[in-house]
Amino acid sequence: MASQGFWFSREGFTADVVGKLLQKTVLSPWKTLALLLLAHYTPKGQETALQHPKAFQALKVLASLAILRRVNAWLNQRAVNNGVSDQYNWNREVVVLTGGSNGIGRQVARLLGNRGIKVAILDIQPPQDALPSTVRFHKCDITSPAAIAEVAATIRSTMGEPTVLINNAGICSSRTILGSTETQTRRQFEVNTFAHYWLAKEFLPAMTKRNHGMVVTVASQAGYIVTPNMVDYSATKAAAIAFHEGLAAELATRYNAPRVRTVLITQGFAKTALIEKLTPEDTFLNPLLHPETVAENIVNQVLTGKSGHVIVPGATGWIAKCLRGFPLWFQHHIRLRLERLMRAD
Repeated sequence: MASQGFWFSREGFTADVVGKLLQKTVLSPWKTLALLLLAHYTPKGQETALQHPKAFQALKVLASLAILRRVNAWLNQRAVNNGVSDQYNWNREVVVLTGGSNGIGRQVARLLGNRGIKVAILDIQPPQDALPSTVRFHKCDITSPAAIAEVAATIRSTMGEPTVLINNAGICSSRTILGSTETQTRRQFEVNTFAHYWLAKEFLPAMTKRNHGMVVTVASQAGYIVTPNMVDYSATKAAAIAFHEGLAAELATRYNAPRVRTVLITQGFAKTALIEKLTPEDTFLNPLLHPETVAENIVNQVLTGKSGHVIVPGATGWIAKCLRGFPLWFQHHIRLRLERLMRAD
């Protein structure tokens, strides 16, 4: 799979690049703990620690933070995977991908298909470019349970029982609450939220029966921060996040299927047709993403065969996720600022 490299990304020099550098250096437990042990148990290290007490204290703090960060990551991983492992044979798995004809979905289909993984695209428009040999397009209105059931029967007879569902399709009308029509608002909820339920009802029973499978929910950081001029879109993505969280809990507590994985993707805005009428910022902290970047993050997580939460860009994603715990004055300021950024042309 294409790599972004260590020192840069497609989006340029961003806060995430700096964060990645810090994680691999001063926040790496293997590096900071090694230095701390040298400072404690070698004559030269002890001498250096005495000569530079403030630096030694800083090293102890960094080592503690690095260890806590790694332990927290391990606990998170164990919790969301219910403490059980599973094996994926990607020569046999079948992926259902909604909205795979354009934008991020098209890149996901290409990346999976290039690995020889069977992918069934569900979309209302066919892809404009050639697909890898293992990728098949199925015209389908995912807002219709009957249409989903009909296409599902075809997929099962030609490709096999789907084991991975990637709910990627999404639309955005880019209008205010009063400026949106009933049709526009309903359509967004049908595609961005309700379709997740109809698709899960179709494909999840087989996954729970086998105690093997994966449901990927492509939401948005807009689901954490309500964005003026697209409140209905933010609401649909907040509902998608709740769907993911509730599904993960039900799989473990109600369906006796702890090995069925759940993955949540909360990405910032990417350079796709979804935002062609908007003017989002493209800054060091909050870069406008390339579809390839988001797609690679999705595919990398899927190929681990594990549940998880992918946040990209990480800097703004952390702020967005934690926003509800911030003071009201700060939350309101952020929403007012987003209004200026997200005005339709």
